[in-house]
Amino acid sequence: MKFRTLGNTGKQLSAIGLGCMGMSFAYGPTDEQESISTLHKALDLGINLWDTADMYANGENEKLISKVLVPNRDKIFIATKFGFRFKDGKAGHSGAPGTYFDGSPEWIKKAVDLSLQRLNIDEIDLYYAHRIDPNIPVEETVGAMADLVKAGKVKYLGLSEASAESIRKAHKIHPITALQSEYSLLTRDVENGILSVIRELGITLVPYSPLARGLFSNINDVQNFTDEDFRKSLPRYQADYLENNKNLAKEINEFAASKGIKGTQLALAWVLNQGDDIIPIPGTKRIKYLEENIAAVNVELSASDLETIDAILKKYPNVGERYSEGSMKLVNN
Repeated sequence: MKFRTLGNTGKQLSAIGLGCMGMSFAYGPTDEQESISTLHKALDLGINLWDTADMYANGENEKLISKVLVPNRDKIFIATKFGFRFKDGKAGHSGAPGTYFDGSPEWIKKAVDLSLQRLNIDEIDLYYAHRIDPNIPVEETVGAMADLVKAGKVKYLGLSEASAESIRKAHKIHPITALQSEYSLLTRDVENGILSVIRELGITLVPYSPLARGLFSNINDVQNFTDEDFRKSLPRYQADYLENNKNLAKEINEFAASKGIKGTQLALAWVLNQGDDIIPIPGTKRIKYLEENIAAVNVELSASDLETIDAILKKYPNVGERYSEGSMKLVNN
């Protein structure tokens, strides 16, 4: 395993982390035993950054992870997130009608205790605000998060999908260690001013969905997605965007094959290539894909390779938005 330094902490984390959401939520049928086996395999492979959130299956993902986390606490750097709540108590994705965001100090105090209880640990290594609450000053949210550090419930603070302005405001209240935002071949919002700010402040970028939600491996299987798979609601898997993205994925996969690797590995290697201060967290619930993802840390891309990738992307610009309209209102705030 290769390692990268987390922000200004000196903490060494695996160059690729593990996104655990799909083990309980969002991507169709789940198998708890298979997920637990995958978590154990992640340990064997040296993957020490695990990522979850209280909204994933309404806390069930944190409970699942705890079964492997607790007996291996010293080997795992656990990150979780707070903020999304459900009006009817039924878990939904960020743009679902019954889902809303709460970044209030009152909720933060309750949310952290609930996460600690579900994870069955005394301290969360990295605690993210899952989004920036548009109705509450970010200074108030981060101020309440800072109180959790003082109380010994949280070690480091993070933000997710925050704008450059919000990051600066937050960092003045308490050091922000990591920014978790979507970043992939298809989603490059952070390149528009956000990446430069976090680098100035010494904040690590933790890209989620670095594989564009499986687009390079599952784009031709969209018709087989179950009703529980929220990708069916995403523009990139619909209509003209779908046709564009099938052609894009085909060319990326063909280029990857010419290098003796898979398209997913090429996509991950591209993200890793964008800087040593970037630690992507591809999600998976299967050992097979976990092993494939980890192999990407050893893929080297030449300047010519990067030019070829850019040329392919320019041929297929009609990729579509990464989220539905409702969810997009909560990103980069």
